[in-house]
Amino acid sequence: MNKVVRDADEAIRDIPDGATLMVGGFGLCGIPENLIKALQRKGTKDLTVMSNNAGTSDYGLGLLLRTRQIRKMISTYVGENDLFEQQFLKGELQVELVPQGTFAERIRAGGAGIAAFFTPTGYGTVVADGKETRRFGDRHYVLETALVADFALVKAYRGDRLGNLVYRKTARNFNPMMATAARVTIAEVEQLVEPGDLDPEMVHTPGVYVTRIFRGANYEKRIEQRTHRQADGR
Repeated sequence: MNKVVRDADEAIRDIPDGATLMVGGFGLCGIPENLIKALQRKGTKDLTVMSNNAGTSDYGLGLLLRTRQIRKMISTYVGENDLFEQQFLKGELQVELVPQGTFAERIRAGGAGIAAFFTPTGYGTVVADGKETRRFGDRHYVLETALVADFALVKAYRGDRLGNLVYRKTARNFNPMMATAARVTIAEVEQLVEPGDLDPEMVHTPGVYVTRIFRGANYEKRIEQRTHRQADGR
């Protein structure tokens, strides 16, 4: 089965207004740059987006915030995006902040068909407000529900026409989990190869999870926050 589509615009053609999306990446590392830009061009709005963070104010998911296409963010860290902060404080953006480990496990559970799980993270804090809690042994736990989405947008280093994916180093991050937890998974890759060219032992996401795949272009691979070591004066 050939799952290749022409480009990002064709890949997101049926994402409707109001859709729920999982978007891979950590900071600006491993984000599906082409798919985000295609959504911006299409103008799809009222989106609920699950992503570790919302990029920066001028790149990544920040592009969709700038055009007011995101209605709600489910995230773990948003400290590098002043546009996100402004929209949240003005009541223009709904936000659900989730502890990072809990966020990862909620996605993994969604992909595994597990409805909910108990975790000690967040017990006794606002994270536990309105949620069931139980005691196991000498610790208290909070019930967290799984996360699933209509579409997952993921970025991989290499992929074949059957949808098998290989990620590169830390760009792997949330992408493999999200690929399993959506009704439709769309993958953009830097290198598109033929079936058999990937070592089966190195495949991180089996093609059974991937609905569409295409070769991306013009990757910027920005650095979220560049820092420099102070000169020692010599």
